[in-house]
Amino acid sequence: MIVGTAGHIDHGKTTLSRALTGVDTDRLKEEKARGISIELGYAYTPLPNGDVLGLVDVPGHEKLIHTMAAGASGIDYALLVIAADDGVMPQTREHLTILELLGIQRGVVALTKIDRVDADRISAVKKEIQHLLATTTFADATIFCTQAHSENDPGVAELKAHLMTVAQASTQKEHQRLFRLAIDRVFNLSGKGLFIAGTASAGAVAIGDTITLAPSGKTVRVRSIHAQNRPVDTAYAGQRLAMNIVGVEKEGIERGHWATATAMAECSERIDVDLQLLDNAGLSLKPWSQVHVHLGASHRIARVLMLDGDSIEPGCQARAQLVFEVPVHSVPGDRFVIRNAQAQRTIGGGRVLDPFGPARKRRSLERKQWLDALSNYLDTNDHNALVDGSAMGIRRSLLTRLTQLPVEQLQYHDDVIQIALRGDDAIILSHAVLIALREKIVVALRAFHTNFPDETGPQNPRLKRIVAPEIDEMVWRTVIDKLVQTEVLIAQGPWLRLPEHSIELEPEQQRLADVLLNALLASQFDPPWVRDLAKAHQLNEETVRSLLRKLALRGQVYQIVRDLYCHPQRIAELAKLAETVASALELNSPYRQISAAAFRDASGMGRKRAIQFLEFFDRVGYTRRLRDVHVLRTDSLWQAANMQ
Repeated sequence: MIVGTAGHIDHGKTTLSRALTGVDTDRLKEEKARGISIELGYAYTPLPNGDVLGLVDVPGHEKLIHTMAAGASGIDYALLVIAADDGVMPQTREHLTILELLGIQRGVVALTKIDRVDADRISAVKKEIQHLLATTTFADATIFCTQAHSENDPGVAELKAHLMTVAQASTQKEHQRLFRLAIDRVFNLSGKGLFIAGTASAGAVAIGDTITLAPSGKTVRVRSIHAQNRPVDTAYAGQRLAMNIVGVEKEGIERGHWATATAMAECSERIDVDLQLLDNAGLSLKPWSQVHVHLGASHRIARVLMLDGDSIEPGCQARAQLVFEVPVHSVPGDRFVIRNAQAQRTIGGGRVLDPFGPARKRRSLERKQWLDALSNYLDTNDHNALVDGSAMGIRRSLLTRLTQLPVEQLQYHDDVIQIALRGDDAIILSHAVLIALREKIVVALRAFHTNFPDETGPQNPRLKRIVAPEIDEMVWRTVIDKLVQTEVLIAQGPWLRLPEHSIELEPEQQRLADVLLNALLASQFDPPWVRDLAKAHQLNEETVRSLLRKLALRGQVYQIVRDLYCHPQRIAELAKLAETVASALELNSPYRQISAAAFRDASGMGRKRAIQFLEFFDRVGYTRRLRDVHVLRTDSLWQAANMQ
């Protein structure tokens, strides 16, 4: 367990830490000269069960709140220190607020310097403390009266016994999650190299592991580990660690960076959060208000954008986006503190929802639903809430990044669909999302058929742009294939339509269609132009053009170029002829290829017409152009649909 001190300057935090552990946490020459803590101090004391209790001593000066917040972010248990002579002071209140904003819910109070006051003063300060804590999560905290500079002080002994009892009863943090550590100290040791230190918030790390530094993205190897001030082979969440690493220079790391499992290292300049503005904040947050953000061990400047409403008033909670000047690392549920633009006082805090906030469409309905899903996940700890709440499916790598769970520990509902992607990733799609997407497709097609009754339907890419332009191509293809297989949709060449929709011809149109189709069939591989068809049958040219366009939408003819159509039977024959020619010309080429000259000679048509047909085959996906030849595609969906 990690205990962290909190309290006003000169209230005896460092003296008490030394009395509890025997370690002087003021290690800097300036700290010893001035008699105040400037940097975070660390001390350890063994527990009867063989474990080690760690203590983080934080500075109390108002100008060092950023250092205090960095130390408090990794603690499990608060030790609020209040001097009996001063009583509750400004930083007492601010430190207490920060502890609450960071989600720390357990702690005790040490009333120090009791030898300087009488019994009445001690009683009065105790009442003052109880009043201060009454509306906080520390309302039932025990108050220990101490005089830490005295040897064998019974109050210190009682406090130490209490901390040891709590530490031994504490449950271990979850180790199955991927490793994360907020770096609050970076230093070199002569003859040993570079060390990073901090409290591990999740997972485990072992000697020899490769980890990634965020936000730099640099990978390093762990050469040795000290956990709770003892050398170990493996360290776990909840322990304070110092790790000797190789693969990076000291200049590349600073307080506020993170050491993580590689799958966790991605960062963003925008995070979406639940934000609470304190009652006594003394200001309202407007769009692009500047704040100082303490997240993990980092201190960064950010701008606030509202996701609900136009402002955030004192005492109110709302969703917002924090826009940073540099990328930051976080996960859903991370707690943070904000201070005003001048960094003079704490004004609020909250928890991270989405560590990858978007730059656009921040307030859309889809975003609101996604943030609701993230909030539900944090409340239930069920990662299936994220699968169900992702309107377009969620990448498995992102699910790992949000939950900190390795792939093998991600369990899904039985009806979840996994769509494999390149790079050993996949998109996870819930059945509910699939049903919703299916409904959107059906509604979109129904509207299309109403607006364009004379068209078969939109082509696949056009339908995707109408329904879900941002969805992954693999997801879209899988959904459409399933809907076609179950006959929810009908694929007619490259067009998609609903089963009940068809392009009907009036009796007179059908009579003319039969005439034109017979003429195209009889023309073999040399179909006439629209103007020639109209002239031959004494028809209006625009009437013929319009009817052939409608027949093409019905799949009864193919348009080769503008005003040139061919009968499907002849197209199938030409496709088989192309395959025969390609086989004959294969030779030593790895491709089955067709030249325009060979196709011209085999079909008996002119060179220009041969090129027109070959370019048509390229367009429909039967062949593809490769320099001066056309290569038969082995994955042609057009061939499967049209050459039965």
